[in-house]
Amino acid sequence: MKKGNAWALLPIGVFLVIYLGLGITFEYIMGISMGFYNIPIVVAFLVAILVACFQNKALKFDDKLVLMGKGIGDKNIVTMILIFMAAGIFVGVVGRSSAESVAYFMLSIIPARFAVAVLFIVSCFVSTAMGTSVGTITLIAPIAIAVGNATGFSLPLCLGTVMGGAMFGDNLSFISDTTIAACNGQGCQMKDKFRENFWIALPAAVVTLIIIVALTFNGAGEIELKDYNLIQIIPYVLVLAGGIIGINVFIVLLVGIVSGSVIMLATGGVDSFYSLLGGMGSGAAGMFETTMVAILVAAMCALIREFGGFDALLNGIRRVFKGKKNGQLGMGLLVGAMDIATANNTVAIVMANPNAKEMAESYGVSARKTASILDTFSCVFQGVIPYGAQMLVAIAAADTLGYSVSAFQIIPFLFYPFVLLISSLVFIYIIPEKKNK
Repeated sequence: MKKGNAWALLPIGVFLVIYLGLGITFEYIMGISMGFYNIPIVVAFLVAILVACFQNKALKFDDKLVLMGKGIGDKNIVTMILIFMAAGIFVGVVGRSSAESVAYFMLSIIPARFAVAVLFIVSCFVSTAMGTSVGTITLIAPIAIAVGNATGFSLPLCLGTVMGGAMFGDNLSFISDTTIAACNGQGCQMKDKFRENFWIALPAAVVTLIIIVALTFNGAGEIELKDYNLIQIIPYVLVLAGGIIGINVFIVLLVGIVSGSVIMLATGGVDSFYSLLGGMGSGAAGMFETTMVAILVAAMCALIREFGGFDALLNGIRRVFKGKKNGQLGMGLLVGAMDIATANNTVAIVMANPNAKEMAESYGVSARKTASILDTFSCVFQGVIPYGAQMLVAIAAADTLGYSVSAFQIIPFLFYPFVLLISSLVFIYIIPEKKNK
């Protein structure tokens, strides 16, 4: 067991104090509307990194820059940044009119009271097939925004519903990075982890669906169906079909960008070429803050890891949680704490894997259950943190389409992650683990 340094976690505390403290002050004390939305999250992370740089005086500043560079160069970070850029371009190309066409077409065949529930179900299917929650939110968030505008349901409700469905697949999918990381780290088959995980996630999804239907059954306003262009629906049909089939997220987004571009050029004439380029540029630019957060978090975590902060966190959790059932909760909180620190559930699982495996062996917990706990709790925390990629992409999609919403407006409507947490606790403390056959 490596000796940790709890003081190395100070940058995370500084960030949370600045981000949450200013948000609460603006929103609730000063009464500023959308106070949380105006918090400069990039500045908050820069201050946190500055604090981290003043720590660990044994390292020269140039060595710290090298560490930060290695952290930013991680495969997961690079992949995430590329998805952000492709997602921004896709939203910029298809624009608001395409999303509205999809929404009005959907509302022409589905009663408005079930529209939000359908968004949840579709998000569950797409995320399970694609294995990426960020990709799912990118594809469906614009439709959710248009559905909210047409039906009168709040934008935070619609976005929170899509985020919940996206986390369902992120947790269960065979091709999800979190599933692969958890199974490889614990040495279990993905099918075994899926069977263990399915009976935790399915009840949570069913309860979430019931909550959504109950909230929206009598809540839709009078809808005046506007004219929609079926041609503009084609990019979304293609990307949703690709997502459900399980095609790689980059290919799916590329298909959406190309098809949307072709349709725009074919129907808009010469002037549409300039609009197309402008849409691509504004869409990519709209992902700037989201991309910078991913980069800054990776840099900050590299310094914290080197200074022993994460080791201190791991050691503290192992000391506190004793016994088989409490040990399982400790594993969940371990990966949750890692997720709060890194804002990346795959990285959190990779970091927690070695200690979780030792805890599982000492408590007599099977590898498949340990993998399930790590994946589930990482998705619970990742699904609700206000600076996670999923939240930032949802907000960025709204901003690109001309709407303002803050993370703290969406969080109360993240039903699925909260219900998933309850379901996980029930399976840890009440339902006995099945013995290996």
